[in-house]
Amino acid sequence: MLRSVSSRVQPGRRPARAWRAVRGGTKTLTVSVICVALLVPLCAGVALGTLLFVRLPGSLPERKPVFEARPSTVYDAAGNALGTFSDFDLTVPMTPEDVPDVLKKAVVAAEDQRFYQHRGVDPQGVARAAWVSYQGGAILQGGSTITQQYIKNAYLTFDVRISRKLREALLATQLERQMSKDQILFNYLNTIYFGSGAYGAAAAAQRYFGKPVSQLSLSEAATLAGVIPAPTVWSPRVGLADAEQRRRIVLDTMAMVGFITPAEAEQAKEQVLWLATDGPAPGPATVVVPLADDAVSNPYFVGWVEQDLLRKYGAEVVYRGGLRIETSLDPSLQQLAEAAVTERLSGFDPSVEMAMAVVEPRTGLVRAMVGGRDYAVSQVNLATGGSLGMQPGSSFKPFTLAAAFEHGFQPDSVVPAPALYRVPGCDDDEGCTIKNSEGSGYGSASLRTATANSINTAYANLAMSVGIPIVAEMAGRLGVGAIDPKADYGLSLTLGAYEVSPLDMAGAYSTFANQGVRQQPTGIVRVVDKSGRVLEDNTARPGARVLSSAVATNVTDVLRGVLTSGTGRNAALGKQPAAGKTGTTDNYHDAWFVGYTPQLAAAVWMGHRDEVSNLGGVTGGSYPALAWSSFMRRALAGQPVVEFSPPGSLVVVRDAPGPGVSAGPNGVGATRTTEDTTIRPAEAGAPIQTPANCGGPCRL
Repeated sequence: MLRSVSSRVQPGRRPARAWRAVRGGTKTLTVSVICVALLVPLCAGVALGTLLFVRLPGSLPERKPVFEARPSTVYDAAGNALGTFSDFDLTVPMTPEDVPDVLKKAVVAAEDQRFYQHRGVDPQGVARAAWVSYQGGAILQGGSTITQQYIKNAYLTFDVRISRKLREALLATQLERQMSKDQILFNYLNTIYFGSGAYGAAAAAQRYFGKPVSQLSLSEAATLAGVIPAPTVWSPRVGLADAEQRRRIVLDTMAMVGFITPAEAEQAKEQVLWLATDGPAPGPATVVVPLADDAVSNPYFVGWVEQDLLRKYGAEVVYRGGLRIETSLDPSLQQLAEAAVTERLSGFDPSVEMAMAVVEPRTGLVRAMVGGRDYAVSQVNLATGGSLGMQPGSSFKPFTLAAAFEHGFQPDSVVPAPALYRVPGCDDDEGCTIKNSEGSGYGSASLRTATANSINTAYANLAMSVGIPIVAEMAGRLGVGAIDPKADYGLSLTLGAYEVSPLDMAGAYSTFANQGVRQQPTGIVRVVDKSGRVLEDNTARPGARVLSSAVATNVTDVLRGVLTSGTGRNAALGKQPAAGKTGTTDNYHDAWFVGYTPQLAAAVWMGHRDEVSNLGGVTGGSYPALAWSSFMRRALAGQPVVEFSPPGSLVVVRDAPGPGVSAGPNGVGATRTTEDTTIRPAEAGAPIQTPANCGGPCRL
């Protein structure tokens, strides 16, 4: 049919019927477009009218969990607050009575001027926002009311789909029928994000101005109101100039709508935004306080506890969970420790440091911690080893002694103690020669004498007889975390050439004081969450036996001689029995004294923070021993004298002694027989140590 019609058409002419059909189609299309154009706003108007005026069935969905970021509080052993742990995010409890009128007016003027007139959705606001955004070529204003913003925060997601926006409008009208305007405004102010991690106006007042929300000034309220639309852009800490411009706009708007007078607006404008970190303000100012952690007492100790809690519970719980953290820090002992360190550093260059860690052997609780001379100068906690740790020198030797006692040696076993000891198989004259202090030689010496006088060559022979891996295993077993029992250490391990921390050393020595039962050092006594549930309780930990009582008490008996007749005489406590060991690294870079009584164990380190400077002749038996003694005398003043348990009988066998090792007075050799194996010195040791596996120079 169409073909026959077209065949009669002359070239260049349109068929009359087809033309009429096209014209008819154009009219239909035009009418359709006009109908649609009229229908869309009509339908939208009907829908909006339905939302605003018709009581629709249904109820609000379940509210999203309320965001909370409650700081956790840390207490010392006497119940004194040491400080708080808080994340960047913060919430602060607030009541309707806390919200000042000036803040309500600032937020309503900036966010929703017709808040008290509309019913949840404001058509005028939508039209105004659309026109302003159209003129500016970008979205400069949002059409959402305060009610809609609260609905989005409290009930919905933050996606930008049309369906979510329609649901937001519907729920806003429903909410307006269930809550008063004041209730809605309060809920909004209590949950909205203000930037700088502050959720809610109370948190914002604290975070920006360091004051309760009830005390906000007009200028401060205008600043907070100006931040709301774009907290990541208009926060004073992100862009001070932009935040200042927003503050002034809010003040002008408040005057325009009649919330304040023009004179009040001008007076507030003069109080320009100013960051306290930039120094004193040059004139009237709205000062934004520094964004810093809450001040804490004993920051080295508190920081160490914080890291322990983060490892166990994570940042969400520690910074937002509102925990009550009861710690072991004894304020009186902490004061004594700080005083002892300060006294001994007097007269030294400020670059010289001293650190101290004090552990209660029976419980493992850390009672005092001095991480350095001045926290304001350096926040690196030297009591926990800083980032690298420190070489302990001869204060490491008791671990070799304990390993030897486990393997058949006795306190009176004799070992060679020449002036020089050359590491077998070593070709480097400097790197593999071990000497004693001041080059003295002893021929041979008992372990008791070798320890009291800190004879390096005697301990080199002893370590080779026992075996370096066995010494490393002992140190690890006692809690020296930096020593890996599976690593391939050199002979210099026994002389303290590998880095450790004062805290680990105090904890390891406390095991000797506790007769072989190790308690992991901790600063945490109890952790209770905001509901009252106990998350952690260390008041009655059983501990773990890592040494026999006989080995531990014999180590103690030998280490007592260090204070009575050896290198640690400056640490002696008079009638109170004490045991310990000095340590000095080569070139006097580090100086140590680590010691204990039955009640307390403490490690003192002295040195420089850098790895180059030395102490110019300071040994562990001088200033560190004096600091240790000063602390212990005061800490134990007025307490009854407590004796150590007498040394027990060590397991012995009568067997061939190891190379260069003489039998003890009872003919006892240097091996120990267990029920299922015999460990002999030559077998227990690793291959002869050479520069390749010595782990560096075999240092003093």
